Amino acid sequence: MLLAHYVIILQNEHYFQQGTRMHIRHTTAEDEPRIIRIHLEAFGQQHGPEVAGLAKDLLHDQTAHPLLSLAAEQNGELVGHVLFSRAELAEAGQPVSVRILAPLAVVPEHQHSGVGTLLISHALETLRLEGVDLVFVLGHPDYYPRSGFTPAGVRGLEAPYPIPDKDADAWMVQELRPGILGSIQGTVRCCEALDKPEHWRE
Repeated sequence: MLLAHYVIILQNEHYFQQGTRMHIRHTTAEDEPRIIRIHLEAFGQQHGPEVAGLAKDLLHDQTAHPLLSLAAEQNGELVGHVLFSRAELAEAGQPVSVRILAPLAVVPEHQHSGVGTLLISHALETLRLEGVDLVFVLGHPDYYPRSGFTPAGVRGLEAPYPIPDKDADAWMVQELRPGILGSIQGTVRCCEALDKPEHWRE
């Protein structure tokens, strides 16, 4: 475990834009104002307040813990953020460790540069080492498959609230314990902050 931990630390710095270092790290309580700003800027006036509010609620929701909160930092400034909250798989028939990815944001000037993918990659490796089995996300079906996510509903893994047929491919899953997909089915039960219908529709 210690060796794997040091491997993650050594891989946490990546080079962007002519040698500028991008560092992926766990967030602290002192980062909260900057985290909120990231989500406000990334999602704009229309959706920013809702997404930033969700991020703040998750950070303070004890039912979301253990919570994984990672930030991308460049030159001392936070430019991206991702959260993974605890969930359960009802009717699974066996113990399953589950997380939900939400939300993910990168400030506009760093979008389309790989920061979001880098955050997801480091988070998934961290969760894998922690023994998490499955990670779910409700998101863009053209984006998240790049990080290994595949449709979940066709595997009998249902979202906390019904997903319209037209958006079925947006509800996705990734296995972190090889072989678990296909051996279980059930409905995901999320933490209190995410357990609201408005978070599960367009």
